[in-house]
Amino acid sequence: MQPAPPETNAMSPPRTPSGAIVAVVCANIALAFGPWFVRMADTGPVAAAFWRIALALPVLLAMAGWSDRRALLPTRALLVPLLIGGVAFAIDLGSWHIGIRRTTMANATLFGNCAVLIFPIYGFIAMRRWPTRAQGLALLLAAVGGLLLLGRSAELSSRHLAGDLFCLLAGVLYAVYFIVMRGVRRTMAPLPALALSSVASVLPLLAFALALGEPIMPQHWTPLIALALISQIAGQGLMIYALGHLSPLVVGLALLVQPVVGATIGWLAYGERLGPMDAVGAVLVAAALVIVSARRSADR
Repeated sequence: MQPAPPETNAMSPPRTPSGAIVAVVCANIALAFGPWFVRMADTGPVAAAFWRIALALPVLLAMAGWSDRRALLPTRALLVPLLIGGVAFAIDLGSWHIGIRRTTMANATLFGNCAVLIFPIYGFIAMRRWPTRAQGLALLLAAVGGLLLLGRSAELSSRHLAGDLFCLLAGVLYAVYFIVMRGVRRTMAPLPALALSSVASVLPLLAFALALGEPIMPQHWTPLIALALISQIAGQGLMIYALGHLSPLVVGLALLVQPVVGATIGWLAYGERLGPMDAVGAVLVAAALVIVSARRSADR
């Protein structure tokens, strides 16, 4: 596998593979299972984040080395961005996992994915232009759809304030991770980029978990293995691939797939029924994604 070709500007690469949209949607479907696995894990929340990276890392390094061994020796110019991206992702995961256990699933999804707005805004600032009418319509539809999906169950109360703030911090750092790794993807293929940034994440997470005095060793490995395979290898792997091919607007709006999947998981696992407004919200999110994928040439 050869490194991805450089992008011509900050908004999108010259060509968008047809599979990139599919990849970013599948990535968010996989990532939406993460909170469920964290809730089931019998370790501390930050320790669960550590195992997510630690269990996935050997697989990612093996896959990256098999595809292109030379890519695992990045240039000096890439070392700092990979380190920043990895540490940002570590703090993002640690904060989000703490928040998941201290607030509602709806709030965790809402605040943990605030990158849905931050990342597209970064893209427009980088391009020094306002969004087009189609892009503005997509953002509006996505915002309304997201509010409908989350507004019925999201709570802003003192009981959940600490968890909400942890998830909000996670969402901001997730946007930082996206911005840094988008730059890395201009010259590095997805597997080496994810593997090397994961190397930078694993030790900070372990240190964070030990400092908090969390239980590290699990009695039951199944949730943690699922977290590593589904969330980190499949979900984050597809997301890193998509970052190299899609505009920040498309990637940001695609994050709203997670509340749709999360609501479905809540319905199946916990009996949380979906109402008519949930269905309307899902349709609006889907419409926003259709608009930006159909007009992606306008992002160039």
